[in-house]
Amino acid sequence: MRSHVPALSFLPSPAINGFHLGPLFIHFYGLMYVIGIAFAVFITRRRWAAAGGDPALVGDVALWAVPAGIIGGRIYFDITTPSQIPHVWYGVLAVWSGGLGIWGGIAGGAAAGIWRIRRAGASAGLFGNAVAPALLVAQAIGRVGNYFNQELFGKPSTLPWALEIAPAHRQPGYLAYRTFQPSFLYELIFDLALAAALVWLGHHRRIRPWGLFALYVAGYSAYRIFEETIRIDYSVHILGLRLNFFVAIVGTLAGLIWFAVIQRGPEPGPAGPGGGPGAGEAQAAGGEAAGAELSGAEAPGGESGPASSTSVPTSASEP
Repeated sequence: MRSHVPALSFLPSPAINGFHLGPLFIHFYGLMYVIGIAFAVFITRRRWAAAGGDPALVGDVALWAVPAGIIGGRIYFDITTPSQIPHVWYGVLAVWSGGLGIWGGIAGGAAAGIWRIRRAGASAGLFGNAVAPALLVAQAIGRVGNYFNQELFGKPSTLPWALEIAPAHRQPGYLAYRTFQPSFLYELIFDLALAAALVWLGHHRRIRPWGLFALYVAGYSAYRIFEETIRIDYSVHILGLRLNFFVAIVGTLAGLIWFAVIQRGPEPGPAGPGGGPGAGEAQAAGGEAAGAELSGAEAPGGESGPASSTSVPTSASEP
């Protein structure tokens, strides 16, 4: 079968997807996963400290929220794409040979995070505002790993920025095509733009507890409505549309309604003794400190973390 004519210029497919470190093979996707988590922790610590919280709480939350997010993401993947589960006894758990669903990851991580924050007596809403931009930065870094795995791409394309995909990674029915929409690159750009927008809003507008997190949910979900129209990897379809198209619509509406309710609600009360900022400072400043607490610092950084093919996912096949 003769291949369709590709774009005159395009992004080349990667020659490798990892490297050897002694007896271990480090997958670039897993490495990006670890780097993304490190950036998220660093940014959240800065923003939470700027809001008057105890930076040590961020590490405790991450210790529980990260594994809970992985478990939640895998559960969502298993439920929504059962035909993609590896046919081995541990297939439902094999995150290194399957996929993770972002919606389940957010739900699992948020549930564990709220538990730890409330256990510490801090304000979950203010923490949610601090972590929202950091999550988007982590997601953007994770999307770099999709490039090395040659996955999460869109429909065939001849645009100058179309991505070359090796035949082994092309979807059934698209073997004759060579270049495709780099949907993961679109998401990377959008994630960083939305993160910057949330930081700006925190600086320039009075956003109440949970407000920035609600906008994160609404904004990311709105983007996924678009992405689900160009993705061609396997998905359950309803009425001819991908399942996550409908999930994204629900997420967008829920996030917007949540934000509207939050902004119309009463002034926040005390956050408690767990190191999080309380209402006293905000009330003393006539309520203006609430906006300042949520702005934080957006300068990202990194911290080291272990990366091996056995400890982090090596595939981002995400429903």
